[in-house]
Amino acid sequence: MISFLRGTVAHLGLSSAVIDLNGAGMSVNATPQTLSTLRVGEEGKLFTSLIVREDSLTLFGFSSDDEREVFDVLLSVSGVGPRLALAVLAVHEPEAIRVAAHSGDGKAFTKVPGIGPKVAGRIVLELAGKLVPHGTGASAGPAATPEAAWKPQVIAAMTSLGWSEKDATASIDKSLADSPELAEKGNVAEILRATLRWLGQDGARAGNRVGARG
Repeated sequence: MISFLRGTVAHLGLSSAVIDLNGAGMSVNATPQTLSTLRVGEEGKLFTSLIVREDSLTLFGFSSDDEREVFDVLLSVSGVGPRLALAVLAVHEPEAIRVAAHSGDGKAFTKVPGIGPKVAGRIVLELAGKLVPHGTGASAGPAATPEAAWKPQVIAAMTSLGWSEKDATASIDKSLADSPELAEKGNVAEILRATLRWLGQDGARAGNRVGARG
């Protein structure tokens, strides 16, 4: 594992840099913001993540350890590769990504080129609980959000996954009838997961009813 590189910046491109490490040039892919902190001929330091493929070894560089951490977590989302994860960091600061994931704000991710509503919804769903904004105490748990704030966010996440706003609203209300404590807590990610679970169970029940009639 290569945790960081420190050496003379030998070359700067639009999407990568070459760091001279005692005569060995290491090519590193990075966001424009990270590359803007480097100067050719001067010493530079980048935190790195090494992506291993069958036919390649690719380094991705970051100006902070926090950026690298968010990058690595983004890679855990199905369908999100290193290039797309880097694109997310090119559009949003790490803390903004944490807030969007924690609050279920799928629209924030659709601002990234290459990410549509369905992928954004998947990112929000799979990152729920994995990225917590700094300042949100892990031991204290997520803060409650008034319904006026959380409900539109959950609806937006569901519509990004393909449900109509009418169906999303009805599903949320029905799922929370079984779990009123979630409505009181007002955590977007938990309510979204509960609603999707309820939809899956309701679909199974509907299938069983059809099978019984057949």
